[in-house]
Amino acid sequence: MRDDEILTKIGALVDEEHELRNRLSTGEVTTDEEHERIKQLESALDQCWDLLRQRRARRSAGEDPDNAAARPANEVENYSQ
Repeated sequence: MRDDEILTKIGALVDEEHELRNRLSTGEVTTDEEHERIKQLESALDQCWDLLRQRRARRSAGEDPDNAAARPANEVENYSQ
């Protein structure tokens, strides 16, 4: 996945998060449904940001950014930034 594709995916995930919060405020989803989906979205966002950082680091080091690979969610969640 190229950098621009990753950024597009990040944007879509953030948009979905905002839409979900709006749907919660109008009663279209329950708090439990919202919390569960938010956890999934946050995990996907963590993976996207990690992959983007890997690609940028590889490029900066003169390596091929296409050799970067998405890591499992449990590995990238809760990284300190």
